[in-house]
Amino acid sequence: MARNVLLIMVDQWRWDLSPGLGNPLVATPALDRLAARGAVFTRHFAQSAPCGPARASFASGQYVFNHRVFANPVPMAAGRRLLQHHLRTAGITPYMIGYTTAVPDPRGRDPQDPVFHGPSVAEGWQILREMDEDKARYTAWARGQGADLDPDYDAGFAHHLRAGAPVETSPQPDGLHDSRWLADAAVAFLDTAPERPWLLHLGFYRPHPPLAALARHLARVPDAPPLPPIDAAAEDAIHPLAALFRRVVPASIAHPGLDGPASALPAATVAALRKAYLALLAEVDDEVDRVLAALERSGRGQDTLVVFMSDHGEQWGEHGLFGKRAIHQASFRVPLIIADPRPSADPTRGGRIHAITEHVDLLPTLLDWFGIAAPPQCDGRSLLGLIAGDRPSDWRDAAFYEHDFRDKLTGPVPGLARSPHEAQFTAIQDERWAYLHFPDADPVLFDLEADPGQTRNLAADPAFTPVVHRMMRRLLDHRIRHADRTLSEARAAPGGMIGRW
Repeated sequence: MARNVLLIMVDQWRWDLSPGLGNPLVATPALDRLAARGAVFTRHFAQSAPCGPARASFASGQYVFNHRVFANPVPMAAGRRLLQHHLRTAGITPYMIGYTTAVPDPRGRDPQDPVFHGPSVAEGWQILREMDEDKARYTAWARGQGADLDPDYDAGFAHHLRAGAPVETSPQPDGLHDSRWLADAAVAFLDTAPERPWLLHLGFYRPHPPLAALARHLARVPDAPPLPPIDAAAEDAIHPLAALFRRVVPASIAHPGLDGPASALPAATVAALRKAYLALLAEVDDEVDRVLAALERSGRGQDTLVVFMSDHGEQWGEHGLFGKRAIHQASFRVPLIIADPRPSADPTRGGRIHAITEHVDLLPTLLDWFGIAAPPQCDGRSLLGLIAGDRPSDWRDAAFYEHDFRDKLTGPVPGLARSPHEAQFTAIQDERWAYLHFPDADPVLFDLEADPGQTRNLAADPAFTPVVHRMMRRLLDHRIRHADRTLSEARAAPGGMIGRW
C-alpha cells in the first residue's frame, strides 16, 4: 500500500473549541466526521507560541530549548533535518500549501537575500500555493478575480472597519476569501494526486486574526458566551509578565483597525470579536469539507493518514487579551485529530485519547506512518501506538512548553527580566498543576482543578511550597533528559563513524 498523509494545520484554534468534542458554540460537521473516524487527542500541547517556534517544534520533533527558534524572525540552524528533509530522503514528496513561518540560517548567505525579507515556507518543500508573510499572493489573486480588496491584506480590514462596517465582518468576498484560495489548491492537487507516496501540508491562515468573517458564517454561529467581569488589578497581580502583556498587547492583534491595548477594548467590541472567531472556525470547516470530499473522490482515502492540528492557541478575550502572548494554557493547548484508515486503529476510532501529547510527537508519528525510523534528535514519540489502543506504561504525565517575550519588553520591568536572554519562561503542566519557571522572576503556580481559569498564582503561598519544589524538580529533570542529542549517539571509531545521527 502506497501510504500518504494529508496534514491540515490551522493557525490559532483553541483547544476547548476542538472539533469532535460536542462543542455547542459552533458546528464543525466536516471535522466532526473526521473525528468520528479517527481519534481526538484531548490534552495536546504546542511547545510554544507564536507560529515560528510552535511550527519549528512540529517540524523538528524538538523542544524549543533544543532547536532555539524562539520567535518568528529567528532562523533555524542549517543542518537540522526537518520533516520535509526526512521525507525526501525516503523518496516521498512533501507538498506545501500555505506557510511554515520559517527563516533559513543566515550564515554564509547575503543578509539581503530575498529569503530573509519575511518568514514564510521552509526550504525543502515543493510549494503548490504559498501564503506569504504579507498575504500579497492571495490579495493579488483575489483582485485578479474582481475582488475590490486593498493590496495590503491588513490595511484592507482596517479600512473596512473605519469606513463604518461592523467590526466582525470581513471585506473579503464570499468565494474569494483566503481559506477558499488555499482549499482550492488542495482540491486541485487531490483531484490529480500522484500514485507515489506523498505528504500534503495544507495550512489555513484562519482562524488567525483579523477576527472578521463572512456574513454566512456569522449567521451560523451564536453569540459567544459573555466573559466574566475582569478585575484588572487582580489580573495584573498574577505575575509581572501578566501585567506586562495586559499593558503592551495591542487591540490590533485581534483586528488591525482597532487602537489601544487589547485589555481596554469595550465589552461590545470584545463580544463581536469573539463571535467572529467562532465564524472563522465554521469557515475553515466548510473548506475542510471540500478537501476531504476531494480526497475520497481521488480513491486515496483508504491509504491516507489525515491529521488536523493547530500550531498554537488563542486567548479569545480572556484575561483582557487576544492573540497568543500570555502565560495561560489557552495559548499552548490545542486541538489534534488523527484519522488512521487502517483496521488496527479500530479500538480508538471515534474515541478520545486523554494521554498528554505534544507537537514534538508529530514528526516521529508521520515518519512512523511511512516506515521511517525517528532520528535521535526527536524529543517526542510516535502516536500511532496510542491510536491503536496501546499506551506505553512510561508515557509522559506532563506537557512542557516555553515562551520568549523579549520582543514585548519596553524597558526594564521590575521583578521580571534584566536582560533579553532572561525574558522567557518554561512551563510544566500535568492534569492538576501548571508551573511556570522564570530565570529572573518569581514563578507561577496554577491549580487547574480549583482555578481552571488560571486567575490565582499560588507560588508564593507557603502551603504550596512542596508543590513548587516538586514541579521545579520535574522541570529540571525534563531539561536534562531532553538536552539536544542529535549527534550524541554517534561515535568516531578506528573504522569510521558508528552509531546513529
